Amino acid sequence: MSMKVAIVHDWLTGMRGGERVLECLCEIFPEAPIYTLIHLPGRVSREIEKHPIKVSFLNSFPAVGKYYRYLLPLCPIAMESLSIEKEAELIISTSHCVAKGIIPFPHQLHISYVHSPMRYIWDQREVYFPPSFKSFLISPFLHYLRIWDVVSSSRVDYFVANSQNIARKIKKYYQRSAEVIYPPVDTEFFTLGEKPEDFYLIVSSFVPYKRIDLAIKAFNKLNKKLLIIGKGPEEKKLRALAKENIKFLGWVSKEKLRYFYRRCKALIFPGEEDFGIVPVEVQACGRPVIAFRKGGALESVIEGETGMFFYPQREEALIKKIEEFEKIEKNFSPEKIRKNALRFSREVFKAKFISFLEKVGVNPCDRIG
Repeated sequence: MSMKVAIVHDWLTGMRGGERVLECLCEIFPEAPIYTLIHLPGRVSREIEKHPIKVSFLNSFPAVGKYYRYLLPLCPIAMESLSIEKEAELIISTSHCVAKGIIPFPHQLHISYVHSPMRYIWDQREVYFPPSFKSFLISPFLHYLRIWDVVSSSRVDYFVANSQNIARKIKKYYQRSAEVIYPPVDTEFFTLGEKPEDFYLIVSSFVPYKRIDLAIKAFNKLNKKLLIIGKGPEEKKLRALAKENIKFLGWVSKEKLRYFYRRCKALIFPGEEDFGIVPVEVQACGRPVIAFRKGGALESVIEGETGMFFYPQREEALIKKIEEFEKIEKNFSPEKIRKNALRFSREVFKAKFISFLEKVGVNPCDRIG
């Protein structure tokens, strides 16, 4: 008899790094239902959407896709309102917000793959809520969320972190250890290509901690061509900041994304990321990364071989590093860069996750869901 599995995910509103992990889990557990706060049909892959999807009461709010990020104080209640079927023996949550806070039945084993403890309330709270009268009013909600986040961590039997960086945060905030399994990258699709052209690239959602503003200010001064792929709540502000040498392309298809990865001089990665799948994708295409020296990029980029780091997180430091890069860019080998990316392939992820299941006593032969 096959083990019944349920998957829990924060929200299904687009295909970003967390959804790539979810997609692989859906392949490992092909019959598992997905429980989530919000589902916007057509925004995620077919592999995900072919699973039964069960949503919270937030999904019934009119036009919720436009403002769901502002519903953060309601997210814990909405997650707890989702009732996992009693027949499920294994719960896999993938969490950067509240998914790990699902309430399991006593007999259910809960493994939580954590992309990050809620960054809005912990280490990046001042980025999302800068000191002001408005943030003073929000403080009680953040206090409540921090208490809930720590208390709900006790509902998890085993933590899996997407990087050593996040494993340290899980230890700091929840006092729990975590296995590290790096997220999957489609290295079979993102492959070596044509000779690079004269432009730099950013691929990112437009939210404060990504620090796209820093890169724009640097490129305004450098007057070099920068292409920015992405969208988000800060788009209007970022467009107003940029000069004519900077172009915004919105979100593009996977094929077009590969096209730009293969042809950029380098990827600019100016924020502190939990892990960061984009730098690995561009390395799979043989192109180097210029990243802020902090966070997950330190685990995926090898300085001098697959990219370079700048520090501190200021435009002057980024400008200096780009100027240094242009003097030595011919020293970077596309083949060596790609070889580094292969350690993060989808097959490596699946093998390590199944191995972890075996380690905690779940029989991989009974994982169908």
